Amino acid sequence: MVFGLRRKHSGVLMEVLISPVTPADIGFVAALARVVWQQTYPGIISQQQIEFMLEQRYDPSRILEELTMPGIWWDQAIVDGELAGFSSCLITAAGEMKIDKIYVDPRRQRSGIGARLIDQVSGRALANGCRTLILAVNKSNERAIAAYRKHGFAVREAVCVDIGNGFVMDDFIMARSLL
Repeated sequence: MVFGLRRKHSGVLMEVLISPVTPADIGFVAALARVVWQQTYPGIISQQQIEFMLEQRYDPSRILEELTMPGIWWDQAIVDGELAGFSSCLITAAGEMKIDKIYVDPRRQRSGIGARLIDQVSGRALANGCRTLILAVNKSNERAIAAYRKHGFAVREAVCVDIGNGFVMDDFIMARSLL
């Protein structure tokens, strides 16, 4: 399903289309992830961990596998015919919807694209009987934490998860009620 929204960004009217990621989109998603991570995470985590996590999470075969798995959804935001952002979400064992990934092209941040992706996930969560959205965010990613707070998320707990290769994810789990 494709959803459109017109918003002003830098004084220009734009249309945001939200649609499912397809196998043909995987390379664009992986490339945008690399751009966002290289702009966001230096100074928060090491370059070695950035590379490790990009390879781990954005390998084309992994994304392709996730596109075929029930209970995992990938969406993309298209603006002016270009990928402007994406998200992936899944239902947890606790019956909550987890926003596993949500990234917006740095040139298009603060233009409502992230909000549209969150709205898409929220609708999917409600349609699947979930009452809570959750996400993990690095404790030092102050800009993302502020954005999530703006969208109604609050810190629920702090976690430190071993992801292998000597790396950890030192995160806050943030939650937002959908009721």
